[in-house]
Amino acid sequence: MSGEPSAPVVDVHAHVLLTEVEDEVSGAPGLRAQLELDLLRQGAESSAVSGRMVAERMHRLTDLDARRRDMDAAGVHAQLLSPSPSQYHYWAEPGPAWTVALAANRGVAATVAADPARFHGLGLVPLQHPELAAAALDDALDRGLAGVEISSHAPRPDGGTVELSDPRLEPFWQRAARRGAVIFLHPFGCTLGARLDRFNLANTVGQPVENAVALSHLIFSGVLDRHPELRVLAAHGGGYLPTYLGRSDHAWQVRPDARECAHPPSSYLRGLWFDSLVHTPEALRALVAAVGSDRVLLGSDHPFDMGVTDPVDRLAAAELSAADQHAISTGNAELLGLAPRVGRDRNKQ
Repeated sequence: MSGEPSAPVVDVHAHVLLTEVEDEVSGAPGLRAQLELDLLRQGAESSAVSGRMVAERMHRLTDLDARRRDMDAAGVHAQLLSPSPSQYHYWAEPGPAWTVALAANRGVAATVAADPARFHGLGLVPLQHPELAAAALDDALDRGLAGVEISSHAPRPDGGTVELSDPRLEPFWQRAARRGAVIFLHPFGCTLGARLDRFNLANTVGQPVENAVALSHLIFSGVLDRHPELRVLAAHGGGYLPTYLGRSDHAWQVRPDARECAHPPSSYLRGLWFDSLVHTPEALRALVAAVGSDRVLLGSDHPFDMGVTDPVDRLAAAELSAADQHAISTGNAELLGLAPRVGRDRNKQ
């Protein structure tokens, strides 16, 4: 890291792996079928590489001392912890799905409680069962978590799909808006399927596609019109959407079937939040130009290989103004209630 930050730095995109969740699903009906589907979509070679990568980084996903060492090396004071997206387990039927969500909420809350000065947390909801989502969100918030992490869609056990525009999710969005919950949109899996089964395309291309699709569902369906107080934070800089919204605006102007939202799609960027994980200085400058520096927060995807170990240095490399850098690294997290709970004394555990 190239120097000490002038204010506490918050990383809003960092993952934990929860053994209590894996214990709940071990041997459960449906898990094997989901793993086989994941293998089909990712391909054997990419799946093998990912498996070795996770094994090598397991201690950084589960051990707080290892995590704090990584944070200190990167110049990060606080992290917003979210479960590894592999632990969504959207294949589960209602009973097991509820158990998974509560186990995740308990696990993240316990991790945060072990060092509340440096960690905030997000839980899970069973998105594939919309009727349970609001109650699971309440459970997460009542445990002191900042909100929940969701994927871009949820493939239901019965073969259907829950998109974020699904009317059955209205109670969930209403509850999230009323309680000020952070909803971290982080895709897992891509509906392009086996077309992305090599070269790690399921992640490299699939994740930005899924971000764009999910955000488009929220925008075009009017969810953000009905719930303007929603605090949706999109991983990976929102994927392909923020810097290519001119086409969406054009569709809104010329297509009657694209007019369920009250305003041009680009106008909704100012009501969303985005992490900074876009990998190049040019892409970060483009994201800031599209959404405003007050809507971008630092993100690393710690500790996975598609993340970065130097998010603060990468922010500096974009050569934004000092005010913009402060907003992204510190100020915007404070606006979302994610500021470090103590000063910058890193010896306090």
